[in-house]
Amino acid sequence: MHGLNIWQILWDSGLVVKFVLLLLILSSVLSWTIIWQKYKELKAVTEANDKFNDFFKKTNSITEINREANENHDSTMSLMFRRGFDELNKVSEKLSNAGKNNLAQYFADHGFQSLERALKTGYNSANEKMDLRVSTLASIGSITPFIGLFGTVWGIIDAFSGLSQGGGSIEAVAPGIAEALVATAVGLAAAIPAVCFFNLFNNQIARINSQMESFSQDFLNLIERTILIKKD
Repeated sequence: MHGLNIWQILWDSGLVVKFVLLLLILSSVLSWTIIWQKYKELKAVTEANDKFNDFFKKTNSITEINREANENHDSTMSLMFRRGFDELNKVSEKLSNAGKNNLAQYFADHGFQSLERALKTGYNSANEKMDLRVSTLASIGSITPFIGLFGTVWGIIDAFSGLSQGGGSIEAVAPGIAEALVATAVGLAAAIPAVCFFNLFNNQIARINSQMESFSQDFLNLIERTILIKKD
């Protein structure tokens, strides 16, 4: 019995099946491109956050921490710190222009709402950047199986067409069935990695978000120690 040449079958397949396979291959290439880029990005963020957080916990000087934050551009925590530090300077400048230099009294009277909002904007900006293109993996993972299924259905239609023309021999139906199976396989090959890495990246981003939320409280604690306590 002669074996089926899968490449020859694909070459001889109809335009619809070829288009389906091309679309699936392009989806897979896009998926792996996003996976590689996002892996490097989140790895850099995690390492930068660890470095910046260690420096933050070992240093009580806001000025020194700000200098480190301006040099550590990969860290989402440093982004939050810069937003909070900028807001702190704006409040201080506003008080100075109004002839009031008591920053500690201002925060004692009004609380840290402005700093909290500034930290939140930094959090949102960092989270938006981390989420960028991750949803594309979910789309690829959910759509490509159906595209492969369409190719499968079309291949089965071709198989039945060959069956009616070839008198029921296996040679008549084999090419159409092969096209159908290949379309299914390629669809799954594109979908499975996309779904797996989508879940992996979402878990990584969730952990980073949790660390940023903790850092927000650490930042406010630092402000309280260095400004409010000095008032007493």
